[in-house]
Amino acid sequence: MKAYIFPGQGAQFTGMGLDLYEKSPIAQDLFEKANNILGFSITDIMFEGDAEELKQTKVTQPAIFLHSVILAKVLGDDFNPEMVAGHSLGELSALVVNKVLSFEDGLKLVSKRALAMQKACEVQKSTMAAVLGLEDNVVEEVCEGVDGIVVAANYNCPGQLVISGEVDAINKACDLLKEKGARRALVLPVGGGFHSPMMEPAREELAKAIEETEFNEPICPVYQNVVAKAVTNPDEIKENLILQLTAPVKWTQCIKAMIADGGSEFVEVGPGKVLQGLMRKIDRTVTASRAELV
Repeated sequence: MKAYIFPGQGAQFTGMGLDLYEKSPIAQDLFEKANNILGFSITDIMFEGDAEELKQTKVTQPAIFLHSVILAKVLGDDFNPEMVAGHSLGELSALVVNKVLSFEDGLKLVSKRALAMQKACEVQKSTMAAVLGLEDNVVEEVCEGVDGIVVAANYNCPGQLVISGEVDAINKACDLLKEKGARRALVLPVGGGFHSPMMEPAREELAKAIEETEFNEPICPVYQNVVAKAVTNPDEIKENLILQLTAPVKWTQCIKAMIADGGSEFVEVGPGKVLQGLMRKIDRTVTASRAELV
C-alpha cells in the first residue's frame, strides 16, 4: 500500500514553493488564495524572505502546510493515497489531502494553531530538548522523576526522543539523561515546549476553532499522532487533533502501525527530507522517497 507522510515545523527553507508557483497554474491560484486568507503575502516571504522571516511562527506553520498541500494537489492523478500521516503540524496537511478538511479551512486552522501556540509560549517560558541514544522507557522514567513539568513529546525514531516542558525541568532532565548514558541531550532552539502541558492555553483556543469547523469523511485512513493507529471517523479525528497540542507525537508508533497495516511504499510530501531520514531508522525494509514535481 502507498502511504503519504507530511513534515512538521523545521522543514522550511528560503525559496520554498517557488518552483510550484512558476510551473503550475493550480499552484498559483492556491498560493494567491492563501495570501488573501492570511491577510499578508506569505508567498513573498516563502519565495524571497530570509531564514529569520521564515522562522516567525505565523509564517513557518502555514508555509510548510502550503508547500505540502499544494504539491499534493499539483501531482494530480499521480497522488493516490491509501493511508496518510503527518508529523505534528503535518497532520493538518494530511487531513486536507485526504479530504477531511477543505484547503481553506485547513489553512485557517493552521494559522490559528500557530498564533495560539505563540501566545502560549509567551504565557510561560518553556522549551524542548533532543535526547539521542537511550531507550524510550529510560527517558520517560527520568522525566517522571524530575520536579516540574517535563514530558516525552516527540517519539521520532528508535533512539531519538524529544522532551518538552519548563526550562528548569528540561535542563535538569538533560543532566540526568547524560548521566544515564545519553549520547546527546541538547536543548533545541525552539519557541516553546510544544506537545506538553505547557500548550494547554493553545489547546483550549484551538479546540473552539476546530469544533466550529466542518470535518468530512476521509478518502483513506489517517494515522494520528495521539493514538498511532488508523482513524476514519470525523468526530474521532477532530478530538485527536484537539488533544495533539498537549500530547506526544507518536511518530515511530504511527509508522510501525502503517507498516503493520500493509504500508510498503512511503512518500514524503513537502519541504525537506526529515521524515525520509526517520523512516530509515524506523524500518529499512520499506521504501521511502520524496514527492517531486516533474
